[in-house]
Amino acid sequence: MKIATWNVNSIRARLPRVSVWLEHEQPDLLCMQETKVVDEAFPREAFHDLGYHVESFGQKTYNGVAIVSRAKPEEVLRGFPEDAPGIERRLIGGRYAGIWILNVYVPHGTELGTPRFDFKLDWLRRLRGLIQSRWQPGDPILVCGDFNVAPEDRDVHDPDRWRGQLLFHPDEQAALRALMEWGLHDAFRLHTEEGGHFSWWDYRAGAFHRGWGLRIDLVLVSDGLREHCRAVAIDREARKGRKPSDHAPVVADLA
Repeated sequence: MKIATWNVNSIRARLPRVSVWLEHEQPDLLCMQETKVVDEAFPREAFHDLGYHVESFGQKTYNGVAIVSRAKPEEVLRGFPEDAPGIERRLIGGRYAGIWILNVYVPHGTELGTPRFDFKLDWLRRLRGLIQSRWQPGDPILVCGDFNVAPEDRDVHDPDRWRGQLLFHPDEQAALRALMEWGLHDAFRLHTEEGGHFSWWDYRAGAFHRGWGLRIDLVLVSDGLREHCRAVAIDREARKGRKPSDHAPVVADLA
């Protein structure tokens, strides 16, 4: 199974690029974040024409997540069970061929020392609580998406410059580690040890061309899936060209 994750930064703005990418790469499943569209206005027909089923959980202007897949899911999860109506839409999941795929858009945090930063840390704690309440580490679980956290120094182009800032703050990293300690593994690091591999580059200051990136788009696999993960790659080419998302797709192959 070929599974991809991509923060598209508005599916309507990026639809032509996403459609071409899907036709070329032919994943079995694509998890998207920051779709920025209500479910009723999601461009489903474009994906249906490419042979994909759509499950979305969106809102106007901000956030939003979706999964497009060759096969329909056996079960679907939208948000946390305790969420109130109107909550930020950042989590969607589905069971595909017996494997649970959770697609997440972790809050950015906005600014250190603010309620939004606390919300980010709490959101990661709630994600661990949800996973722990429903599954065991030996179950086949894959969690992917834009985590808005670079896990380690080797995931940042200039660790000294970024240390202590949003996306590379020790409290964020601790919250991510706590999630992973349940029994999740960074699938990219199962295959690639060296640094210098990034999935996000700021639009400003020519960051992409200068190599000023961070690896914040992650694929995490449970103990039950670890041995089935054959490869993980960041498609840097998809960040090139006119009007790209600021993120690149990350693609995992499962046996």
